[in-house]
Amino acid sequence: MTNTSMDISEQLKWLGWILGFMLIVEIVNLLTGRMLSAFGVIPRTPSSLGFIFTAPFIHGSVTHFASNMVTLAVFTALVFQFGRVRFVQVSLLLITLTGLLVWVFGRSAIHIGASGVIYGYFGYLVLAGMLSRKVTLTLISIFVAIFYGTMIFGVLPSSPYISWESHLFGFLSGLIVAYFMRDKAKSTIV
Repeated sequence: MTNTSMDISEQLKWLGWILGFMLIVEIVNLLTGRMLSAFGVIPRTPSSLGFIFTAPFIHGSVTHFASNMVTLAVFTALVFQFGRVRFVQVSLLLITLTGLLVWVFGRSAIHIGASGVIYGYFGYLVLAGMLSRKVTLTLISIFVAIFYGTMIFGVLPSSPYISWESHLFGFLSGLIVAYFMRDKAKSTIV
């Protein structure tokens, strides 16, 4: 097994750790009266710039948390198909780029939740498989586009309590990451 590939048991272990960590953060946030929400991104506020790395792990309610976890689990499992190293690279780039774009261009609010990363994975998965020219990865792109394509409407303003900016900038970040990592993907995927 190469450094970039993962067997199913390793994928499930990583997925369990990620979702378990998210659940622990949610429980702590719930038990503290949502005090962790203070670690969200507040656009153009210098003191919140570092929170671009904490905001994706914090949710505003149990409903918010639950609504993100299923799609996060599916997309995480699909990004794992590009390999462990690629998963880590993509995740870190998406968290950073999405967070920075929300910090610079987002409306004045506290932006929290995993949906920016989810939309980043969505953009990445739709484009990266096509660019890889690998049959399995291309099929993943087609699957995501068909079964999750309506997510694209989430990049539009719909509710004052939903960070459509995180959705939009996450999706764009996913496309950017897929495009700029395309040559590496061709040479490292088996």
